[in-house]
Amino acid sequence: MATTTATITLASADIADNALSISNTMTMTTAGTTTGLTETTGLARKKIASGTEVDLITAFNTDVTALKSAKVYIKNTGTATDKYATIGIGEAAGTPIYIGRLYGGDWMLFPWNAVLVDAGGYAESLTDGGGNHANNHDITIKMNDATETVIEYMVFFE
Repeated sequence: MATTTATITLASADIADNALSISNTMTMTTAGTTTGLTETTGLARKKIASGTEVDLITAFNTDVTALKSAKVYIKNTGTATDKYATIGIGEAAGTPIYIGRLYGGDWMLFPWNAVLVDAGGYAESLTDGGGNHANNHDITIKMNDATETVIEYMVFFE
């Protein structure tokens, strides 16, 4: 059984009246079990040099099983703190729902429901070729300018 853990530590001596120190660890497990996630897309890097919305990770082109456990890691490897990547869920050609910005050096880890949804809100097969692609859950990215930036990403799934 694979065991993959994610740990985050947040600390600040001056963000509030008192010092702040939070540390948490999560073991990534399959849906509804204590069994560790055993699959990954592998760590990938993509150079993005455009302010145009593009799909970073597409639901149809991954092996992620619909309605199962999946976690996504994304990092902006740039160092410029005034350059950022806007991360969204949806289709690049449509109107993604933006979930946040990653400035140079920022990273994120979040759960992902990689499933196509029909107009009634019901899950469709991921093997249908994206027939209802306008309603999918792709992960999109858009840089705030045309500076070439390397984005690192990986999906952990069952």
